[in-house]
Amino acid sequence: MTKQFKVGDHVSWNSEAGRVHGRITAVHTADFDYKGHTHRASKTDPQYEIKSDKTDHIAAHKGDALRHLKD
Repeated sequence: MTKQFKVGDHVSWNSEAGRVHGRITAVHTADFDYKGHTHRASKTDPQYEIKSDKTDHIAAHKGDALRHLKD
């Protein structure tokens, strides 16, 4: 089963620049377009939009790519 998160959760993920930390701003439970690409999501396998703490960059990831952080 995929990890489940909610809006406001503080998470980290691996990027080309190293480990990034941010807060979840949206949970997608259906396919959505983001930065010109269709991202696949469902109720059982959602994707999350996360805003980076440092750069305010927005990323989209599945729960398996995320680690929950304690505030």
